Amino acid sequence: MNSNGTQTRLSIYSIAAHRGFADALVAGLIPRYGQDETGLARLLLLLPSHRAIRTVTEAFVRLGGDGLLLPRMAVVSDLDLDETLGPLFDPLDSDSDIPAQVDPVQRWLELAQLLGTAMQRSGLGEGVSQAALLRHAREIGRGMDRLLVEGIGPEELMGPAVLDRLGDLSEHWTRNLHLFATVQTMWLARLQERGMLDAPARRNRLLDDAAQRWRQNPPAGDIVAAGVTSASPSIARLLRVIAGLPRGSVVLPDLDLSLDAAVWSDLGRAGIADDVDDPPIGAGDAVTHPQYHLKLLLNRMGVARAEVRAWHRAGLGRAPPERSHAISNLFLPPEHSAGWIGLAADRRRLSGVRIMETAHQEEEAQAIAILIREAVETPERRVALITPDRGLAGRVIAHLQRWNIAADDTAGVPLPQTTAGRMLLLLAEVLATRAAPVPFIATLLHPYAGLATDRIAWLQHARALDLAMRGPRTGSGLAPLAMIAKGLAARRQNSAMAKWGQEVEAVMLPLDTMGGSDRIALDHALDTLATAAEALCGMAIWKDADGRALAGLVEELRNAAGRITTIMRPEELPAILRDAMEIQAVRPPYGGHPRVAIYGLIEARMSRADLVICGALHEGSWPQPPATDPLIAPAILRALGIPGADFRIGLSAHDLAAALGAPEVVLSHARRDNSGPVIPSRFILRVKAMLGSELLVRHEEARAPMLAAAIDAAPASDPHPRPQPMPSAAQRLVDLSATSLDQLRSDPYRFYAVSILRLRPVEGMDVEPSPAWKGSAVHAILEQWYKVHGAAPGTLRPLAEGMLRAMSGHPFMRGLWQPRLLLALDWIEAETIALAAQGRTIAAVECTGTMQVQGVTLTARADRIDRLADGRLGIVDYKTGHPPRASEVAAGFALQLGTTGLVAAQGGFDGIRGEPQAFEYWSLARTRGDKGDARDRFGYREEPVLEGSKKTGIPRPEFLTKSAELLSDAINRWIKGTEPFTARLNPDLPSYAEYDQLMRLDEWHARATRDGAGL
Repeated sequence: MNSNGTQTRLSIYSIAAHRGFADALVAGLIPRYGQDETGLARLLLLLPSHRAIRTVTEAFVRLGGDGLLLPRMAVVSDLDLDETLGPLFDPLDSDSDIPAQVDPVQRWLELAQLLGTAMQRSGLGEGVSQAALLRHAREIGRGMDRLLVEGIGPEELMGPAVLDRLGDLSEHWTRNLHLFATVQTMWLARLQERGMLDAPARRNRLLDDAAQRWRQNPPAGDIVAAGVTSASPSIARLLRVIAGLPRGSVVLPDLDLSLDAAVWSDLGRAGIADDVDDPPIGAGDAVTHPQYHLKLLLNRMGVARAEVRAWHRAGLGRAPPERSHAISNLFLPPEHSAGWIGLAADRRRLSGVRIMETAHQEEEAQAIAILIREAVETPERRVALITPDRGLAGRVIAHLQRWNIAADDTAGVPLPQTTAGRMLLLLAEVLATRAAPVPFIATLLHPYAGLATDRIAWLQHARALDLAMRGPRTGSGLAPLAMIAKGLAARRQNSAMAKWGQEVEAVMLPLDTMGGSDRIALDHALDTLATAAEALCGMAIWKDADGRALAGLVEELRNAAGRITTIMRPEELPAILRDAMEIQAVRPPYGGHPRVAIYGLIEARMSRADLVICGALHEGSWPQPPATDPLIAPAILRALGIPGADFRIGLSAHDLAAALGAPEVVLSHARRDNSGPVIPSRFILRVKAMLGSELLVRHEEARAPMLAAAIDAAPASDPHPRPQPMPSAAQRLVDLSATSLDQLRSDPYRFYAVSILRLRPVEGMDVEPSPAWKGSAVHAILEQWYKVHGAAPGTLRPLAEGMLRAMSGHPFMRGLWQPRLLLALDWIEAETIALAAQGRTIAAVECTGTMQVQGVTLTARADRIDRLADGRLGIVDYKTGHPPRASEVAAGFALQLGTTGLVAAQGGFDGIRGEPQAFEYWSLARTRGDKGDARDRFGYREEPVLEGSKKTGIPRPEFLTKSAELLSDAINRWIKGTEPFTARLNPDLPSYAEYDQLMRLDEWHARATRDGAGL
């Protein structure tokens, strides 16, 4: 009714899915409002999102001809209720009494404080971290916004409709609801004291204020609300007013005007204001139908579907009109889809729609990239990939680079995954872990690090420090790392590196100091991180799109934290920052291929392309599984009239229905993902079921998967043979050591890699102590015990504890290996004392000797040489694990004791003369034994060449002779001879696996073992 009491016709229109919303909208706006040069400029166009503004602007550019003045465009709401809804526009004049909006970041921090208070009062707050409180506070904020969007206050949350259902809920839901209501009440009381509103509440007030003013005094200019599908009551009231204005119109996207009236009625009656028997949303409503949210909007507007007219202008690149009928039938509710059996072919034929099925995600990405590559060959042809799977989007972007096609993912990249975001998180890890080696060196090697100085020199120093820091952690804090850097610079006599290390230490020291505190303030931590980031990166950290987004987030969070005083433990900082950054996506600026677009579901709304590819159409992706609100039970939401989690399935279906309106569409899904087989999307299954076997064959896309499988196909290659390098005679002539001789005889390829190619494995960083590291640590301790303390009783354990403390701070070493080692060292000390009582003394430790054999220098490093009571020598080899088996010694694969004895017999060790008599392994492993308490003891002595022993079959006098023969044989075969350096000559011999990948062991070892080669 107008002001005169007469009935007015509402101006409500719909654009069918097959017409392309943005182009069809603009094609109708230009002739309607563009009769004169300023007609469009006087138009106020209300759109659902900023992305919609960009899409409509592009449509004006395409259809504007020689140019025109664009209308004034504003965002009326966001379609994603999970995102914080901000105000539409400021009050229309300065006399408005609408309160100001509270800062959303400040609200988040304050809600965490209120939540902590409420949990402590209820006895639930013991041991809850600040990071967990902030995470739960964000969920509470989302729940509050969800209620505010629907215009529901605390009085309704705890009203009779809700209280009647509490008895049917579990204790978990009841407790969560009471906690939510408590925090909400505390927060609203705080807002009332300040005279402020939450963003959704203020937006509702602004929309209602605009609706009231426009109802009483219609604006002089034209107003068109287009593409708005949010069914919140305040938006529905505003759209109702706009539709009734003399110069106002509402244009809805993809409203199905041809849907059968019975089906439309069965979608539900929620939102009808005068229906006293109206059931709550979700109780009998078809909330998963793509038209449900539009019907809810019309119901809340008080508009019948019959009042909606078709938008009279067509867009460019429209799909066949019969497509809309097929789309309408495709999404029929289950009780009506039985009609597919008798449906005529022209009512279910999806002409221009193809289904593409691939084996796995990689093949899907490659096939999609091929489709895009073919599409851009046609001039002016536009192609869009729509997918909720950002992993698939990234793969397609990477595959397109093969043809130099730059495609931008307009859904954006989460801020933690950007270059600037990673730097801030790395610095937070440095603070939280007190400069643990991995985040520390990752920070120094970050792409932005060193840009404030000389980047090339910076990388040279950082990479050298990276190699020096490999292995187990030496200790906590920055000091051990600074000592490594200083020692490295001193060894290299590099003053520039020493200066660089001092600069890095100065930058990192505030982080290390703050990380050692019990509690830190969030605003102070952000100040410290920002200062360190600028010192390392200069202004490069803030300059690009990701840097600007990061700067805005840091500034907002720092200001809010300064007002709220958020306190946390240092180790919580990375999780808190990551949670704050995850909700912000950095969208790329213009610069990709102008006719290629990659969208998320939200970004794709209202977009237009000639070919649309819908990717990752499988369950869990499209649609995503409905996420249950963790605080408010679904039954409570239904009682309050709020759409439940299944409502999002309907939105996903509407997104697909809109995408199906493109001239050509490819529906793509893979049979497997990284975790295993997946179920095709329910939408794909519906398409196949509706088409039937006869039509399905015509809609299959088989060519792209075939090309995807062929594009990287290569002819089959022969299996990789067992490596047998044949270096030249000059290359073979290398010196030997006692340990390398064992490698040469058991695994010649390993000897070739180490001694001829001189390849050394690089240890991991901050790893668990390896067997090699443990052996080096034991040798260093025992060497110091003899050289410093003279192997005096009672000195070994204190010495070992001090040296281990300085060597490694790894918790595995401290808690597990160190106690066992100390027990074994106690045994070594006791054994040494007992042997000394028998007249046996230590002659030398960690000494190196040499001898010449056939022109080859043999080097032996003896762990320990004892002088026996009769003057002869005892060769001792320390083992942190179990020593070689006697059979390995007999076969010539464990010659270290024998070759060391040969060097000693030839007088190769300075100051040591005598005949080797005893050859012993001193093992620090668990004592060998099957009975008693032997298994609980560590350390034992074993001699593999006892006189008359059956262990090796080599009598003691012949042991050195046999060792000399095996040494000479190895030299003749590999060093002086021509025998190939065969990989794993003795495959059963235990060995480290550092060179297995280099020798491509997995490609030939199983086959060689099966065929009996090398056995």
